[in-house]
Amino acid sequence: MTVSRLATALAAMLFAVGCLIPNAMAAPTGTRSFSGMAAYYSESSRLASGGKFNPNALTAAHRTLPFGTRVRVTDPKSGRSVIVTINDRGPFNRGRVIDVSLSAARALGMIGRGIIYVRAEVL
Repeated sequence: MTVSRLATALAAMLFAVGCLIPNAMAAPTGTRSFSGMAAYYSESSRLASGGKFNPNALTAAHRTLPFGTRVRVTDPKSGRSVIVTINDRGPFNRGRVIDVSLSAARALGMIGRGIIYVRAEVL
């Protein structure tokens, strides 16, 4: 094996090991949080999870979280929070991170404001 091939192989191996070590050493935190704009929806016929929309349930839509995931959504301005269950996909409007049901919106006190900034923590 020539020196250049050996150097290339060694560099590739070090790169691969360098990519794996931080992930292997990272301790699982158990929580994931995100923040951004949230809206609410009060009318929908069918959900992406296959169920029927219930505006009185504490549910929400998120683009990627698995169905059944529970999320604490907090309005940092008022301090109000609610725990919702992900049962739909969305929001599909740019700049929004979560859509909550009408009941969750009432619990957050966002009915008059429509769209609010929230912090969300996956439970």
